Amino acid sequence: MRQAIGLAREAAAEGEVPVGALVVRGGVVVARGRNRRETVRNALSHAELEAIGSACAALGGWRLPECDLYVTLEPCPMCAGAAINARIRRVVFGAHDPKAGSCGSIVDLFQFPYNHHPEAVGGVLEEECASLLTDFFRRLREKRS
Repeated sequence: MRQAIGLAREAAAEGEVPVGALVVRGGVVVARGRNRRETVRNALSHAELEAIGSACAALGGWRLPECDLYVTLEPCPMCAGAAINARIRRVVFGAHDPKAGSCGSIVDLFQFPYNHHPEAVGGVLEEECASLLTDFFRRLREKRS
């Protein structure tokens, strides 16, 4: 999670919402991602999708059943769906997301009768992950004032 926090800090430095993600297999990081929606002007450029896409390329296939996804913010519906479709084994996230969280906060997509059900573990280094987001949005509001 510490590496994901580092990626989130990189995203914030570029004016992106500070979210970082890693795909790990057997204790080894195989892919990294961070938010780039503003930079590339694409709604699909979430940290999780970037990390999952890179993991598929690195590992040579779309199925990632021995992989865990670490992300600083609870995945949204799109990213939770990507974890399901990629057959991610476990999603470990930091801060809960009361506005879009789809691993328990608003809905738990992993409990629906899809063909795959990743395990979800939330609240890992939650305070540090949440403070990155809080600080980012506070600075953004101050900048706009």
